[in-house]
Amino acid sequence: MTTPSDPQTAKGTDAASDVDTAPLPHRLHPWSWLFAVIAQLQSVALPLVAVLLFGGGDRWQFWGLLAGVFIAIASVVQYFTYRYGVVGDELVIRAGILHRNRRHVPLQRIRNVSLKQNVLHRAFGVAEVRLESAGGRGAEATMRVLSVDAARGLEALIEGHVDEQRGGGADERGVEARPPLLTLNSGELFRLGLVSNRGMVVVGAATAAIWQLLPDDADGWIGDGAQALFGRAMAAHVGWLGWLLAIAALLLTALLALRLLSIALAFVQYHGFALRLERNRLSVERGLLSRVRASAPPRRIQFWNRRESLLQRWLGRQSLHVETAVGMQEDGASSAIDHLAPIAPPATIDALLARLLPARACDDMEWNPIHPRAWRRMVKWPLALLVLVSAPLCWLFGAPGALPLLLVPWLLWSARRRAESSGWALNGQLVSWRSGWLDRQQSFAEVNKLQAVQLLQSPFDRRHHMATLRVDTAGAHPLSSSLRIDMHYLPEADARKLYRRLAAGIASTPLDW
Repeated sequence: MTTPSDPQTAKGTDAASDVDTAPLPHRLHPWSWLFAVIAQLQSVALPLVAVLLFGGGDRWQFWGLLAGVFIAIASVVQYFTYRYGVVGDELVIRAGILHRNRRHVPLQRIRNVSLKQNVLHRAFGVAEVRLESAGGRGAEATMRVLSVDAARGLEALIEGHVDEQRGGGADERGVEARPPLLTLNSGELFRLGLVSNRGMVVVGAATAAIWQLLPDDADGWIGDGAQALFGRAMAAHVGWLGWLLAIAALLLTALLALRLLSIALAFVQYHGFALRLERNRLSVERGLLSRVRASAPPRRIQFWNRRESLLQRWLGRQSLHVETAVGMQEDGASSAIDHLAPIAPPATIDALLARLLPARACDDMEWNPIHPRAWRRMVKWPLALLVLVSAPLCWLFGAPGALPLLLVPWLLWSARRRAESSGWALNGQLVSWRSGWLDRQQSFAEVNKLQAVQLLQSPFDRRHHMATLRVDTAGAHPLSSSLRIDMHYLPEADARKLYRRLAAGIASTPLDW
């Protein structure tokens, strides 16, 4: 027995068949194989260099060269097999010979479009394009590389499609470009380098890389050199005051070098920084050697973090960090759009929030304190650690070993200040949490962007009638604290009341992400 097919099903099947068989007119740039080789070699650069330098024979050099040849051949094959094109409402990507892969990415699903250009990219007139979606791990597609015109054309096509689907933006295409919301001049970049610790990160990574490349007997001659230096100092009869001055000078020199390195990195990473709002999309462009451009609609921002460290407060500056509804990148790096305002005066941060958040969202923020006895729990573990450190020192050196206990008044006072600086607020549009007194932070999210709320209580919480409230937004990862607000040491009654309000709001409001 046969039944007539459903016209709508047949129509959908025909449409899907048309998409699968539609020709894909675009391919990567002819120089894409070179950048694919470079990208592959970057992941194996350190082991390959170690093999070539310390392999101990020509055989290892031959295998290293052979591996490079295979990588180059695979990159050339990728160029000839990689095709992409926009068919209907989808970006279709096809690649591979033996194992053919055809991906269909709905344009509406793409949240962020990132363009990256380093010095080599600019020399060849190309750019690397990353397309990121909401909640996915890694990029939906990474095109390495396209010509600059093709990359910007694809970016404009995706942004225009999303704007048309949202019912806006199409009438704004003819409007002249607006001035940037925020730019960073040389003075701001200098301040950014002073307040950041990027130099420490680079030094740590460089030290680890150099240590991996050193031969096995490196620790021996490093120890011999240190012993020789110490012996010369002892032969010169350097007293304890000389040792203290030498150590202080060494620490100051290292600190100055790290700050100078951080300033240099700030100029390299954020040179030409410009934050713009055009056609209902935020775009960030920055970088001296490696130029990065990323864009996303403001409505995709799920999480806001406003920070004011002690150094920033002395300089009269703050920073604004955001998280969008996209998964973590495969390399663990954050998107360029996340650093919305790396450094800016507080008035500028206020203006950005007023411009990007819903109307009057920051008004009527009534702050509620945490539990009155929270400071006792904050200071408990530092005091216990201090006692554990002081006990063996007293046993070894007697009364001078108790000198670390002089920090007890500082710990008590610091815990009270931390507790006084912490609090939560809810005004119907935003849920917010602030913490810290030396390093002040305020995290907040829109209520209609919340995805889950949890009430957590440890045995210590139950004993002291406290609770922790955890609020997750779209795209939050269970192993990461980003896109999440943790409110610690809340009074249990307040935590349960806030939990019920947020849970009711999440249940009654459609998720907007």
